Amino acid sequence: MPPTPDPQDPGPRPLAVVTGASAGLGSEYARQLAARGWDLVLTARREERLAALASEIEREHGTAARVVSADLADPEAPGRIVEAAGEDPKPALLVNNAGYAIPGHYNAADWEAHRDFLQVMVRAVAELTWRLLPGIREQGRGGVINVASLAGIAPGSSGHTLYPAVKAWLIKFSESLAVENASAGIRVQAFCPGFTRSEFHAAAGTEDVVSRVPGFMWMQADDAVGRSLDQFEKTNGTTVYVPGAVNKFLAMLSRKLPYRTTLWIAGGRAGRFRRD
Repeated sequence: MPPTPDPQDPGPRPLAVVTGASAGLGSEYARQLAARGWDLVLTARREERLAALASEIEREHGTAARVVSADLADPEAPGRIVEAAGEDPKPALLVNNAGYAIPGHYNAADWEAHRDFLQVMVRAVAELTWRLLPGIREQGRGGVINVASLAGIAPGSSGHTLYPAVKAWLIKFSESLAVENASAGIRVQAFCPGFTRSEFHAAAGTEDVVSRVPGFMWMQADDAVGRSLDQFEKTNGTTVYVPGAVNKFLAMLSRKLPYRTTLWIAGGRAGRFRRD
């Protein structure tokens, strides 16, 4: 059954949970899923923004949007989100989008900052997926979209030390989930965008640094998310999806060039676009 709801189906609309929905790629996933006929559970820390987005979605698309204000740095948050999502209907799609970056060298930040980062980017993703996957499998449609990054494919470089590491973990996690759940009709995507215009870099305090990135390397958030959802809806959609010709080329170089060469390139070039 296609992940996109059938407009001829008179039954209840399927439900998607989107984390980090208050801005950036998360709000784009919410808008575009609503336009494709999904009801939504929107979660992030900023309740006021979520409420405004939910009102916009309900007004423009006629779909229902519930708001759950939660900070995924709190270990209790995933359980509360799943409880708020309910079971009638059970969610058919989980978009693990919430995320941020800690710029600078690894030891420049307090351990508590790294601890919370790993809770949001790894443990919360794993727990939400574990809690919601059985209900998704029961329905035999939908699945999981994990927002990873081109950084998870490229070699690591100076700055944002944990960021590419957790994105690489997301890719491997998605690949294993895809294999395990393919027979149930469940799709899993590790979405790996490159530089995307959103609030991400402003939140990380690196707008001045990434402004050096050439314009042709950037994608707009709505374009990136649209490509992700289009790919997800394909029967033969790829699990690790890199959008855009430039990003695909960079991913290919990372995979095909000798490791020492890609590491040298990353060390010499990527550092220009990160804060040490």
